[in-house]
Amino acid sequence: MSPRHFAVLGLVALLGACSSNEAPEPTPARPAQAVVKKPEGPGPLLPHQRELSGQLLGIPAGAEVELAILVIDERGRPQKLLASTKLQGNGQSLPFQVRFNPEAFPVGARVELRGRASQSGQLILHLPALRIEQPNTQALGPLQLVKAP
Repeated sequence: MSPRHFAVLGLVALLGACSSNEAPEPTPARPAQAVVKKPEGPGPLLPHQRELSGQLLGIPAGAEVELAILVIDERGRPQKLLASTKLQGNGQSLPFQVRFNPEAFPVGARVELRGRASQSGQLILHLPALRIEQPNTQALGPLQLVKAP
């Protein structure tokens, strides 16, 4: 026999010795990772917070909605942002909560809730300005967005 045959025969013997007739032990199944669920809404209202809440109507699925509580000057221009939130439209009534610090409300100033909806970066709807008279928690009910000019 040639050295080549001995090498092949040795390799076969080595492979045979390394293998066993026992079935490999099954690896223990990994426990399924717990799915982290985002909380519905921002959680409980803190003692120093107030909120405006309600439902937005007419928001198409996939639209991005921005709501803001703004201090408005005598010419109707926004001067200060008091609070804001962003939501994603789902094609149905969209509940919202905008939390704010009542101490940030300037005395005697005009404060409004304003909103807009955009899709693919284009403004499609807006919320007519809604005046907020008091810095209290308020349920505003259903609010209809209208087509942007």
